[in-house]
Amino acid sequence: MNRLITLLLAVLVHAVTLAFVVTGVWIAAVNAEMVFGWLVGGVLVALGWMLRPRLGGRLPADAEVLGREAAAELYGLAERVADRAGGPRPREVAVRDLDPVSRLLRVGPFRRPVLVVGLPLWLALSPRQRAAALALAYAETPTVEELVVDGALATLGEWREALLGAAPLEVRHEAQTKVLASSLGPLHQPGTGYEAAGLLGRLLGRVLGSPLLLLERGLTRLARADAGRVERRREDLARRVVPARDLAEVRGLLASGRYLAPMQAAALRGESVPAIREQALARAALPSAGPEQGREQGREQGSGQNSGRDSGRGSGRGSDAGSELLGAAESHRIDDELLRHYTRAIRGFGLIA
Repeated sequence: MNRLITLLLAVLVHAVTLAFVVTGVWIAAVNAEMVFGWLVGGVLVALGWMLRPRLGGRLPADAEVLGREAAAELYGLAERVADRAGGPRPREVAVRDLDPVSRLLRVGPFRRPVLVVGLPLWLALSPRQRAAALALAYAETPTVEELVVDGALATLGEWREALLGAAPLEVRHEAQTKVLASSLGPLHQPGTGYEAAGLLGRLLGRVLGSPLLLLERGLTRLARADAGRVERRREDLARRVVPARDLAEVRGLLASGRYLAPMQAAALRGESVPAIREQALARAALPSAGPEQGREQGREQGSGQNSGRDSGRGSGRGSDAGSELLGAAESHRIDDELLRHYTRAIRGFGLIA
């Protein structure tokens, strides 16, 4: 029931935004011969445009889109994980040099799915963990219902800031203080009209903003109450792709950041990208969650030694045999595709906190 109420309130907020646009267009059309009608209609349309839900985002400025021909193996992995998760395949794959998190973004007015891979963490992950990182990226993508609610909260936040967050300009306040200090007396103090207009505007904003503030608080509480269900949905979706243990490993690396310092040190020593990758695979093969997990990882690595030898890459690079979604050989080919991007990215690893 709470979920339905949350969705209805969110739709109501978007309906009000749409009403601004429709009313503005109608006023401008009916009063086409009057300048005042165009002004009022234009203001309403501008308000509706400002408060519109942002359905399509943009790629980050530092994201570089990879061509399918140049990164065929990475595209293949992205599509295999998307198929396992039951979601849309990404139309494009991009990389970022200094952001460790991989995300599936919806870009443009048509919400084109684009997978953005964070190179710092990607360089440190084993094949199994790479599949888990993409599973987390797909699982974190909001559903249409979540987009509607999040968009409504963003719109209410814009209203609150516009109606209740207005305050006198700091520069104007400083100038007013200086003028008052240099005035000849109480009869020569200018600016009372400005202050009265500002006070009246803030009072009007609070009168009009009180219902919106109550609506925002109610919708926020309902969304928070539903947060547990959203988190369970995302966890179930990610576990549909990879085991929970792999997800926990990737989350632990992201939370601790322990993968970064060894790579930063190696980059400062001038080591090559293949050498940094070898060291990262060696660290990924070490047990990190107790003896039981260590023995299980050891059995997996032992069973995958033949696969590592068959890939022709040597025993060092075959330390993690991967999974059915991404084997060691495919992971090595992805590294070859991204070698130029790794080389560029490690130059900035020292900027990552």
